[in-house]
Amino acid sequence: MGMSVTISAATAQDAEHILKLQYLCYQSEAELYGDYAIEPLTQSLDDLCAEIAGGHALVARLGDEVVASVRGSVGPDGIARIAKLIVHPRLQRHGLGGRLLDAIEDRFAAASPAQRYRLFTGHRSEGNLRLYRSRGYVPVAREEVGPRLTLVTLEKEAAALGAFVASA
Repeated sequence: MGMSVTISAATAQDAEHILKLQYLCYQSEAELYGDYAIEPLTQSLDDLCAEIAGGHALVARLGDEVVASVRGSVGPDGIARIAKLIVHPRLQRHGLGGRLLDAIEDRFAAASPAQRYRLFTGHRSEGNLRLYRSRGYVPVAREEVGPRLTLVTLEKEAAALGAFVASA
């Protein structure tokens, strides 16, 4: 490739690029569950801009191109909810998702200390589940949201971050 991927805070100017990448990345999830009306495929640009403004959002760039992103926010309960971790299909399985997950956890630790990190994925999304488990997340709940989809909620104690990094 010749260029390295850089991770930085997302800005309002990144929103359209993130939305297009999100649409591309969630096609495989929609196909896996037979549902093309999932929220990441129907989210509006205005809603995405509000998410970026109201929480933490990161992008990974290869040169000037946004190739990955993740978003999240910390609630009053001290739980950092991480969402929509996406990596361009051509860059998947090269560690970028893990780097972004680590980066947003670091961002939460520095800006608004969280007691725990929480995220969710579909029960058939084996790649996602594998990534999250490799980063210390453990399943804590399952919720059947339809005949074809069960959401798996995974969590990790924020204190576990330092222990995980030390053992990595």
